Amino acid sequence: MEYAPDLLLIFGYAFVSFLIALFLTKPFLIFLHRYKIGKNIRADAVDGKPASLFRALHLKKSGTPTMGGILICGVTFLMIAFSYLPYTFGWVNHTLLDRAETYLPLFTLGVTGILGAVDDYLNVRGLGKNKGISAKPKFWWLLIFAALGAWWFFAKLGWNTIHIPRLGDFYLGWWYIPLFILVIISSAHAVNITDGLDGLASGLLTIAFGSFAIIAYAKGLLLLTTFCSVVVGANLAFLWFNIAPAKFYMGDTGALSLGATLGVLAMLTNSVIVLPFIGFVFVIETISVIIQLLSKKFLGRKVFTIAPLHHHLEQIGWNESQIVMRLWIIGGIFAGIGVIIGLIGMGKV
Repeated sequence: MEYAPDLLLIFGYAFVSFLIALFLTKPFLIFLHRYKIGKNIRADAVDGKPASLFRALHLKKSGTPTMGGILICGVTFLMIAFSYLPYTFGWVNHTLLDRAETYLPLFTLGVTGILGAVDDYLNVRGLGKNKGISAKPKFWWLLIFAALGAWWFFAKLGWNTIHIPRLGDFYLGWWYIPLFILVIISSAHAVNITDGLDGLASGLLTIAFGSFAIIAYAKGLLLLTTFCSVVVGANLAFLWFNIAPAKFYMGDTGALSLGATLGVLAMLTNSVIVLPFIGFVFVIETISVIIQLLSKKFLGRKVFTIAPLHHHLEQIGWNESQIVMRLWIIGGIFAGIGVIIGLIGMGKV
């Protein structure tokens, strides 16, 4: 019974987050339609060549409302503010705004969310060469943010080790900084790459944040666990309307911010080793893009008919719901493995 108050707090906040996001979705969709905030289907691939196959697959989705990440991020920050209510009445002895546990993921969610929102807005208005922020500027902005975060973890918080399950902590020294940068940039881009089919990224993000909630709770990080549960609740409400046929998309506003925040959670819980398991589908999606680019550059041919992997599966005849649900299953299995490895490494299993 000693866990009851903790679980009530965690699931209570998740449920309230879900209800608020669900309630706000309809007026938010009306707003998106009224101001014609709809997605423009890109004309060029990452390598600058015409994205003819991609356009053939997804041109029908042009104009679908986007920037749904505002709903997820907005509800998360709203819940942080809401946490002052039970604290004021003395029902709990803390809010969800905590320097040690939630400052950094909240800051990440906000800053990268703004970057994603700018990219989405440029896409909606058809501005920029690629109808949005080009890949290189986006990379440099993420690099700057990740470098600042790495410096803060290393210089201010004194983080300089990584934990390897069953083997213990390993001292990295200043090598911790490039590792942190790599994790944040990779995580943000991986989720962004995966966000290409109705419900795919949002479902996998729900699994990933739920997995880190379990790890954070096992480490005694109650407020970080509750933060994860709030994101899960808001994301589930978004997913309710994002499954095929999607009413709206999260856009870069959600994909970049939630992806980067996922990386911060891995670093904050010292669980970076299990991140590739918890985000397994994100990893294979990214690898498929890297393989495709390298093969085209050095071999002059494609490995996949179209990358990333989910579009290849679409092109060879799988329907959208089959791809999404099967990748959810794969993602859930590997996330479960990642959580088990993480808990074994802490001696919790």
